[in-house]
Amino acid sequence: MEIEIGRGKTARRAYGFDDIAIVPSRRTRDPRDVDIHWEFSFRGKNYTFPLPVLASAMDGVVDPAFAITMGKLGGLAVLNLEGIQTRYEDAGTQLDLIASFNDEEATAKMQEIYKEPVKPELITQRVKEIKDGGVLAAASLTPQNVETYIGPALAGGLDILIIQGTVVSAEHVSSFDKPLDLNAFVRDLDIPSIIGGACSYQGALHLMRAGAVGVLIGVGPGHACTSRRVLGIGVPQATAIADAAAARMRHLDETGIYSHVIADGGMRTGGDLAKAIACGADAVMIGSPLAAAEEAPGRGYHWGMATFHPDLPRGTRVRAGLKGTLEDILLGPAHQNDGTLNLLGGLRTSMATCGYENLKSFQKAEVMVAPSLQTEGKVLQQSQRVGMGR
Repeated sequence: MEIEIGRGKTARRAYGFDDIAIVPSRRTRDPRDVDIHWEFSFRGKNYTFPLPVLASAMDGVVDPAFAITMGKLGGLAVLNLEGIQTRYEDAGTQLDLIASFNDEEATAKMQEIYKEPVKPELITQRVKEIKDGGVLAAASLTPQNVETYIGPALAGGLDILIIQGTVVSAEHVSSFDKPLDLNAFVRDLDIPSIIGGACSYQGALHLMRAGAVGVLIGVGPGHACTSRRVLGIGVPQATAIADAAAARMRHLDETGIYSHVIADGGMRTGGDLAKAIACGADAVMIGSPLAAAEEAPGRGYHWGMATFHPDLPRGTRVRAGLKGTLEDILLGPAHQNDGTLNLLGGLRTSMATCGYENLKSFQKAEVMVAPSLQTEGKVLQQSQRVGMGR
């Protein structure tokens, strides 16, 4: 249903995770019987992950050591190949500096740190470090640099490429530079590509048609992102995911190929992960919840890929704190009651409580617009700032 903004403009109503609730069905299920694994195939090869979670390609979240730990736990961590790890041999020193900045100076000083050029030999080295840890190596490059740096990445043994930007389209137009031919690039690449971000039906559909095995859905919902204020763009995540799921079904009808919808950003709790899947996501990509892991390289801080942009920063450094080990955050046990630990336990229990046995069936769950979901009956928690009042 469209709403009239004024006589010359109408708009759809869109919803975020806090606006909706998942409705339990007539059946419940033992959580131990719930299957949350995620898998995709590419040119006859199957990629299977016990956990449907990707760690965001952000310098405060993923370094090679973190990627190895995440892989061994059953998820997939994505390394930023245009970040601190590939600009500095001694990345730790720069990460210490970033953690030491006060809030007022952080962005400007990070812009100085990121002026150091990316070194192709470090791209190869970092990818190889992940491979040597015995897990799949996934890494991110921006569309404008992917042709330049894909060679060194492949030389290190890259398994999965993520082509990522604030918004990535299959039809970039420029009168100054020759744009990346995304369709040809993906077609000629021997490893699978996940591409994003996108937040619309048409945007997601075009990336699927370009050959993406998965599309990252989310423009501006991340906890460190300021694109929605700086640029005024974005779509609340529940609606964006549902629109992308519709694009997925059209693409499947057209081609017989299933392209995965990956919810990217805006999730903090196990309940948020559950809502993302119920809206149609096949997997989720998260950053700030994992930046709070003891193994994360950000020293308790988190910042986005555009935070240090030299001309128009579209992110900020935020304090994620330290909540526990990566295993605690993903798999528990939880020692807090706000849903930020044992994220996958929350997802599994939500699916079991609603009666669904796997992710595909959970995508069919009934969802209701529920503006009072976060506040109904929670006056004491809110006034005391505990539980759901935090």
